[in-house]
Amino acid sequence: MAKNLVIVESPTKAKMLRSFLGKDYDVESSYGHVRDLPGKKADLTPTQQKLPYASLGIDVENDFAPLYVVPPKAKKHVTKLKKLMEPDTTIWLASDEDREGEAISWHLLQILKPKKTNKVKRIVFHEITKSAILEAVDNPRELDQHLVNAQTARRVLDRLVGYTLSPLLWKKIRFGLS
Repeated sequence: MAKNLVIVESPTKAKMLRSFLGKDYDVESSYGHVRDLPGKKADLTPTQQKLPYASLGIDVENDFAPLYVVPPKAKKHVTKLKKLMEPDTTIWLASDEDREGEAISWHLLQILKPKKTNKVKRIVFHEITKSAILEAVDNPRELDQHLVNAQTARRVLDRLVGYTLSPLLWKKIRFGLS
């Protein structure tokens, strides 16, 4: 097993990066988001289902804390990523540089829980070329918590406002509006 695990969002990117980085790197895809607000109560544990905010997945009494779950479609990918980790593995988070990508990297950290946080690197690149990838590996950066917070705020607002207003729009105006 390689001592480097690179995680990108898509399998297509993973394939390209494998060809650039070589055998010292396992390159895998998260297939997008690995955690989200619950889609339905069935996604929650029995204990979580009893929470007063379980239906929305937002604890409005506790600073609008989101209740995150690993969606069923992401479970097999998370399991695979965990199996590839060893205590001395360096994890390279290579999701997109936008707020969604930054949140994916943050959620991966929350789920994978690497024992050595100094073995976690955040890399970004703007083109999928060998030189851009190697440049990113040579210049890792910190996770941008501002982008993570921006994505969290957008997701919470979408759930609190959109999730509750959409049924009204469907009833009064037209089905499918959000």
